[in-house]
Amino acid sequence: MFELLKTDAHTRARLGRLTTAHGVVDTPVYMPVGTQASVKALDPRELIEMGTQIILGNTYHLNIRPGLDIIRAAGGLHRFMNWERPILTDSGGFQVFSLAKIRKIKPHGVEFRSHLDGSPLFLGPKEAMEIQRVLGSDIAMAFDECPPHDAPAKEQKLAVERTIRWARECREQPRAPGQLVFGIVQGGANPALREECAKALVAMDFDGYAIGGVSVGEPEPEMLKAIELTEPFLPAHKARYAMGLGTPAQMIELIARGVDMFDCVLPTRVARNGTAYTRKGAIGIKGGAYKADFRPIEEGCDCFACRNFTRAYLRHLLNVNEILGLRMMSVHNSHLFLKIMAEVRAHLAAGTFTEFYREFIANYTPSRKILAARKTETER
Repeated sequence: MFELLKTDAHTRARLGRLTTAHGVVDTPVYMPVGTQASVKALDPRELIEMGTQIILGNTYHLNIRPGLDIIRAAGGLHRFMNWERPILTDSGGFQVFSLAKIRKIKPHGVEFRSHLDGSPLFLGPKEAMEIQRVLGSDIAMAFDECPPHDAPAKEQKLAVERTIRWARECREQPRAPGQLVFGIVQGGANPALREECAKALVAMDFDGYAIGGVSVGEPEPEMLKAIELTEPFLPAHKARYAMGLGTPAQMIELIARGVDMFDCVLPTRVARNGTAYTRKGAIGIKGGAYKADFRPIEEGCDCFACRNFTRAYLRHLLNVNEILGLRMMSVHNSHLFLKIMAEVRAHLAAGTFTEFYREFIANYTPSRKILAARKTETER
């Protein structure tokens, strides 16, 4: 359950504590994405050393591979992947959006064709909750419909109606011992739909609430608007989760707007393309400018990569396709995201978040290339 410890005096930022079956999660928190029971390029030891409190897995993908029989035989997802800390599982609702070309929406769920071999798969509220029960995740997400951000108003309304109806079905399904369930608010950038969906889900008394339908290709101002339209209708005593977000600056902006939890594939995804995050923005290490640059990725960073390797060496590894380069870039980016969240919590506790927030945003330069590639279906 969620405990609100402190609210910032000048913003809507919150310091909290979420208790789950596998441990306590201090919020605000960034959750590394382990879609297929692994955070890409990182092992559990590294994740723990970075301060990872909770990771994310995916219902749709784990149901296909390795399949529920294997995970059930292993004793659940935690044992299967040797992760003793909390896990949140997405319900597969995002795949309703990302696999639009190979699915059909029905009244009681969605008919998919496997993205691997085209075999049929049906996923609805009952199926999504049963899969998550077998996975044994600490937090299970309700099954929802996530429409494109530019979907016509009629489609947005139908998606909200389905999301509410499916959420009610999810709420009635059996859970794993101690498993929490979060509802997901949809509605695009429509104020009336956001309010309608949020109020309906809050009336069902979920353990927490996610703001869905963001980071699906919309411009950043529209994403911020969706958060601002939803947050006022969410109860203060429940955790709030912005799904699929974001860059460091986006997370800071959303924390200031009252969001507690984030997941995003960017740290490891852009790392594999040779991009490193810093507190001032992103830099492309593969570029010729770094050929003889013997500084760390970021001065003052205490991650393993920055303590041991230079930009020049990492550039070399990336350009000759050595796995170590991909791993060290992933180590640095993931460490930075987690470190920033730890600093946010410290500033909230000290009452200095507003100053930190203003300074961070003023010094950060967004990358349009990264904003255009926030996530891919296979990772989310």
